[in-house]
Amino acid sequence: MGINFKNLLSPKRKDTKMGDYQDLDHVDGVAISSISANLYNTQRDDLVMFYFRDGANHASVYTQSKIRSENIKWNLQQKSKKIFSLIVNTRNANAFTGINGFLSLQKLAELASMKLTEKQKEDDNNPDKIKPKQILFGCTGTIGEPFPYEKIKNSIPELVHNIKYTQNKYIWTKAALGIMTTDTKPKLAMDECKIGNTNIKIYGIAKGSGMIHPNMATTLAYIFTDADLPNELLKNLLKKNVTNTFNAISCDGDTSTNDMLSIFSTGKANNPKIQNISDNKLIEFDQALNNVLLNLAKRVVSDGEGSSKFITIKVKNCNTEKNAKEIGISIANSSLVKTAIAGEDPNWGRVIMAIGKAGVDINLKKLSVKFGELKIVSNGKLFEKYEEEQVKEYMKNPSIDIEVDIFTGTKDFTVFTMDLTNEYIKINSDYRS
Repeated sequence: MGINFKNLLSPKRKDTKMGDYQDLDHVDGVAISSISANLYNTQRDDLVMFYFRDGANHASVYTQSKIRSENIKWNLQQKSKKIFSLIVNTRNANAFTGINGFLSLQKLAELASMKLTEKQKEDDNNPDKIKPKQILFGCTGTIGEPFPYEKIKNSIPELVHNIKYTQNKYIWTKAALGIMTTDTKPKLAMDECKIGNTNIKIYGIAKGSGMIHPNMATTLAYIFTDADLPNELLKNLLKKNVTNTFNAISCDGDTSTNDMLSIFSTGKANNPKIQNISDNKLIEFDQALNNVLLNLAKRVVSDGEGSSKFITIKVKNCNTEKNAKEIGISIANSSLVKTAIAGEDPNWGRVIMAIGKAGVDINLKKLSVKFGELKIVSNGKLFEKYEEEQVKEYMKNPSIDIEVDIFTGTKDFTVFTMDLTNEYIKINSDYRS
């Protein structure tokens, strides 16, 4: 896969639905390496290492699928307080590969920890001995194919040798490209904030285009911050902020075996110590983390397989947030709604159908539906001034907003999805070629 970095990084590059990429630069304590292990039988980057020279506090949330990839099983067994490396491969999910897939990761962790320990001795006055249990893995790609252990094993020395201690936009973009599968563009986001009076950076990358449905943290996403925050606090922050970000998106209704969202905290910012999520000094960080996660989640939807429309569904005034989400997801996952939007057909009856099938109580006498600012349904019936030609014109937009008011309470939830096009079928009927 050839990448024209000049065009990709140019500020004059034509904006996508999600706009241009932010200028990620350097986060203290994070080092990156991205190479080709020939997993695709091409020279595209397909193996990425994030290296934390002094270790990093960490937390992750994983797929709730009953069938989990071997890397998820490996990660869940590692209880080390600090992690020294995350290694991510594409092309192969290492799912449904059994004991051989798991043992491959164990051997790779042993090799990587040995090579990183050697690098510690070369680069540091007080080197650490890195252990296999201090290595985490991310895997993405095809399910059920034998894990390419030999190719990855043979690439570990080069991966470690190519570690870059100082990052810039090019290096971050290269890493984001290196974890892609059917994605058409890399996904990067950043925000900056303060903890107390200390400046903090939060950077993130993600991949995801198909097999996207909220059930934890759909897709792969990795967040890096120079904040000094303990593992339990990171875990609580992640669980809180995944709710309205990665757990509020759906492309095709399918939950992956490999879903993984991780945050790594290097502690290099030397901010005031925080132990409680309710500490006022954490307010800015909490919001900035949510901004980064939501930015990445939206980029995943925007790049959904074959998508031509970015769809925002806001469900308002429900009796519970859970019920509001169920209605939003019912609309987002309706093939009939998604194909109508792809065809720019204002078939609002399909939205009504999706609301009803969610099984949530609604106030039918007050129910309202809008496309953008255009009223479709008001007080439980077709709006008396409804003009289909206006709605047809609105459907030509690359971004479509649907607003549903249930009138049973005060809780809202917003879901993000995409349309369903012929290109989606083409991609997924030929995925393994």
